[in-house]
Amino acid sequence: MKVNIGIVGFGEFSESFLDIWLQHPGVGKVVGAELIADRRKHISETYGIEMYSSYDEMLEKVPELNCVGIFSQRHQHGPMVIQGLKSGKHVFSAVPMGCTEEEVMEILKIAEEKRLIYMMAETCYYFPCAVWCRENYQAGRFGKFVYGESQYYHDIMDMYGSFSAQGDNWKRIAGIPPMYYATHSMSMLFSAIDQYPLDVTCFGYEDTEGDGIYGKGNNDWDNPFSNETAILRMSGGGIARINEFRRCGNVRPTSYITGLYGDKGAYEGSGNQHLFSRNVPQNGEFTSETVSDEINTFNFVNNKGKMREEDGRTDYFYMMGFSKIHNLKRLPQNLLTIDQNAHVNAVMGHNGSHIFLVDDFVRAVITGKLPPVNPWMAATYTITGIKAHESAMLGGKTLKIPYVGKAPDDWGTIDFDEKPY
Repeated sequence: MKVNIGIVGFGEFSESFLDIWLQHPGVGKVVGAELIADRRKHISETYGIEMYSSYDEMLEKVPELNCVGIFSQRHQHGPMVIQGLKSGKHVFSAVPMGCTEEEVMEILKIAEEKRLIYMMAETCYYFPCAVWCRENYQAGRFGKFVYGESQYYHDIMDMYGSFSAQGDNWKRIAGIPPMYYATHSMSMLFSAIDQYPLDVTCFGYEDTEGDGIYGKGNNDWDNPFSNETAILRMSGGGIARINEFRRCGNVRPTSYITGLYGDKGAYEGSGNQHLFSRNVPQNGEFTSETVSDEINTFNFVNNKGKMREEDGRTDYFYMMGFSKIHNLKRLPQNLLTIDQNAHVNAVMGHNGSHIFLVDDFVRAVITGKLPPVNPWMAATYTITGIKAHESAMLGGKTLKIPYVGKAPDDWGTIDFDEKPY
């Protein structure tokens, strides 16, 4: 079996995956759909793939597709994912899963009933700080989770390209509530401790720039907040803080875990400095060590070398490679030598997560098993953000977060020791 995929939407993010889809040994046919004619022409001429003018046209004219990849505007994901699943296709989708609880729950229902793979392409699940914290927390080095904080800082004017397809109406979409795009922050922290949130209280920073992006009547959600901060009570009793800021000065990385604290161990990250401490007074134990060498990225494709603590966060290439904590042996080795300068300078982008994302989806489709970020995890991240914004709109009122459940016991997760292609 091969993955035959139709990609919908071709901004910069989508294009950065194309070489990976085309060279993955488990992928057969790749086609695309794009509304903007100039983009269709560019993709067709650059990559030599068939292009269609709409999602519907692609589904109609390419019946051999068994998968679709949704890279459209973020507020369009839910309906397009549902359409793909209803047409019997496995779905790979950029974040978020959807923008309403109803969309999210319908995706879960269809995927489970039809036993179709839905995978939210959450890059930050594979970020080195998240992988390191996940592995070490599960190994017991932290003890019991007490407190953690993670965030996504990305100024809205630096994100213009994400909304430019809307033309003159781009501001109506750019004003989307920040917490609707909180899956980066939540996936890093929640997956590390393997817990889900019970309650949320969230406060918003009411934007004052006056440029027509935020505020009642300015966007499709009447959202006044450019920055939102949520406090969550987790299922294990600890507390999490999530920041989603769209009007702020920031230094890279834009997505990271600031701290994860257990009752026996603690991780703290700042730029390229990563520290871990163990403190168990009753045993007379106290150790502190730098773990930066395990987490900081290196880029062997462009010969940029290793990112060192003393380099700070100024080089864009901090996000253009892998780290020691990444399991590169599980990946198709030909993907590790893709020339990322051949088409777009982002194949290894987002800390090498693009290749992991594609490989996990391909493995899931071929084996029929769930990817590491399964639909129930994606739903948890997404609905938590939706409820957080609701709390902010109510002035910080504490709200219960619906429990979406977990994957069925008889639906296993992919095994990286298997060789499915």
